[in-house]
Amino acid sequence: MGKYIGPKSKIARRFGEAIYGADRVLEKRNYPPGQHGLARKRKKVSEYGMQLTEKQKAKFTYGLLEKQFSRTYEAAARMGGITGDHLLQLLEQRLDNVVYRLGIAPTRAAARQLVSHRHICVNGNVVNIPSYTLRVGDIVSVREKSKSLEVITSSLAGAQKSRYAWLEWDNATMSGKFIQLPEREEIPENIKEQLIVELYSK
Repeated sequence: MGKYIGPKSKIARRFGEAIYGADRVLEKRNYPPGQHGLARKRKKVSEYGMQLTEKQKAKFTYGLLEKQFSRTYEAAARMGGITGDHLLQLLEQRLDNVVYRLGIAPTRAAARQLVSHRHICVNGNVVNIPSYTLRVGDIVSVREKSKSLEVITSSLAGAQKSRYAWLEWDNATMSGKFIQLPEREEIPENIKEQLIVELYSK
């Protein structure tokens, strides 16, 4: 499967937000990349442009490609109710995202790698599919032989376990429980999901 391997700061500058975390390059050059970056910053963006930008921001934030994101949106639309809220909930239910939220990995990209390399278990069984959708009550844990990995121990040392109300962390067993679906106001990502819904509704 293809993936974006280019400079993360360039993507963050495109959206004007540190979507991958603290970014010194973005702080110094808070305008779009490219030789016309400053001029583009002042240019008025169309309604379609704003909707497309919001979708791209969500894709890069959660690390999905176009086809994956479209399928996730279709699943959210079939659920009924508020499609935008369901879309973000489905993105938050991804295994790689929960590994990141629990603090097991410092970034979603690192979380995806830990899952792919079979360092993570769900309900006691190794799962190596980053897009695996968790359900309420599922237990996500670090595989026994992976608990001493430096990337995991250093990430957990600096993580804030009580940050998310829908997750519960047990430091003794290095495991977390997905206790409930997050409400929209509990999801910290600065994404205007209604613009994404409007884009797909065209």
